[in-house]
Amino acid sequence: MKLFMLKSLTLVSILFIGVLLGMQYASNGILEMKGLKESSFQTPVQIQQNESGNIEASILGNEIKKETIAEKKEKLEEMKAFNFFSSIGKNLANFVSTSTKSLVEWISTLI
Repeated sequence: MKLFMLKSLTLVSILFIGVLLGMQYASNGILEMKGLKESSFQTPVQIQQNESGNIEASILGNEIKKETIAEKKEKLEEMKAFNFFSSIGKNLANFVSTSTKSLVEWISTLI
């Protein structure tokens, strides 16, 4: 029995060390695959402040101008003006609240 326990503990220890080594190897492989060890890669989003105090932003090397940001913001506001699912949700909530209110009032008149 003692010999069996010794063999089992030795086998479990070896497998546990193997799992830890495998996890470390996989982590290193993922870092290499992502290219995080390469210094030639740039960050995808760069935000800098120039000498005059204006903030400049670039995404993947393409500069973003204030006009394009304003245009995109305006376009998003127009899209949010009518959201089909939002309007359905509002109408459904309004219907449920009014029907519940009328049901409660009807029950209160009976009592």
